[in-house]
Amino acid sequence: MAPLTPRLVVPIDVKKQPWEQKVPLHNRWHPDIPPVADVTEGELFRVEMVDWSGGRVRDDNSADDMKSMDFTIAHYLSGPLRIVDSGGVPASPGDLLAVEICNLGPLPGDEWGYTAILERENGGGFLTDHFPSARKAIWYFEGIYAYSPQIPGVRFPGLTHPGVVGTAPSIELLNIWNEREKRLAETNQETLQLCEVLHQRPLAHLPNHENCLLGKIQEGTAEWHKIANEAARTIAGRENGGNCDIKNLSRGSKVYLPVFVEGGNLSTGDMHFSQGDGEISLCGAIEMSGFLELKCEIIRGGMKEYLTPVGPTPLHVNPIFEIGSVEPRFSEWLVFEGISVDESGKQHFLDASVSYKRAVLNAIEYLSRFGYSKEQVYLLLSCCPCEGRISGIVDSPNAVTTLAIPTAIFDQDVKPKRFGGRPLPGPQLRRLPDLLSCSNDGHLPVTQGESSTRAP
Repeated sequence: MAPLTPRLVVPIDVKKQPWEQKVPLHNRWHPDIPPVADVTEGELFRVEMVDWSGGRVRDDNSADDMKSMDFTIAHYLSGPLRIVDSGGVPASPGDLLAVEICNLGPLPGDEWGYTAILERENGGGFLTDHFPSARKAIWYFEGIYAYSPQIPGVRFPGLTHPGVVGTAPSIELLNIWNEREKRLAETNQETLQLCEVLHQRPLAHLPNHENCLLGKIQEGTAEWHKIANEAARTIAGRENGGNCDIKNLSRGSKVYLPVFVEGGNLSTGDMHFSQGDGEISLCGAIEMSGFLELKCEIIRGGMKEYLTPVGPTPLHVNPIFEIGSVEPRFSEWLVFEGISVDESGKQHFLDASVSYKRAVLNAIEYLSRFGYSKEQVYLLLSCCPCEGRISGIVDSPNAVTTLAIPTAIFDQDVKPKRFGGRPLPGPQLRRLPDLLSCSNDGHLPVTQGESSTRAP
């Protein structure tokens, strides 16, 4: 007998706003956000999702939507889903929830996405001090491949995955999050060397009732106000999983999530067509609407059996991820190294963030010799299937990191060649330094002969 069609538990209409959807969405973590549906373990079910912004980013040549983006909306999630066994008994605190990704992809009829740089005043990204202004590239999908009119000469297969997948925290765990992140946010920023180098603000995203969407809970009620002032933002990954942005979490993968509340209350969203390790521009994957087809299994008592707390309470655990076997295959890579020395020449002690920043800057400087603007390369490295690694973390004073870029994504040869001591000039792309920047009327200029719209 043929397997049944997956049951659709969360449908999405991309023409409607997040708060207008048939099944309510949410954009905060809290144990009292009620589940929108029950799912039985072993059942194949389908969850559809808006993009993280809920459709606020447009398929056009303007970066104004990114410049003015209000980050209090992030992320719009589908769920929570209450997971029960075949006898109707829900998952219990202390269980482990095994979530298998059976299938996934963009929503039919909405096969496009975007990669963007946020304005520095709006949160910026990994290289905010170098790229302080909002930029955006639109990507269109051809089966497993993506291409962008704003970054010509590049086409690559996507490793599609959810950026966010997680369970609801207990009130005890929620209080731990809010207390530790509040202490960090109140720290004198001048004492943090990392922020001196990376210039990322704010230090933490604390509970905020603005643009708070709590599923079935009616906005403006006493219950809504109480939860909105306590609920954790979804921007950071935490003990419940959440915004982990693991780019290899695609078809055939499994996530083993700790259960902190009855039913687990599984939520997911922030679909990515593709992403580079680190998602360096912050809004840096190819963001899109999409769907997941999932199966769940409840492992009774699994937290104690399989997850070892690293912290002062049994709640200080982290999920385990089992990566599937479906990945793009590349045979040739260019690898760029970084060490713990910043742009001023200052030595840092085994700082992997400073090291990775230098690896990324080395890659940007190199690839900009082949006809790309540095903004184009920054966006590309954030969303293409590049691999980031910590190569060494013990040989003081330098942590050594690498960024590996598959050369097959380019339609020109970008490998170094000896020709009078300089790289051989290949089929050069036109340099487009202004393609991604806003003009006076807020629209992105396009080069002559190129269209900013989807190819026929």
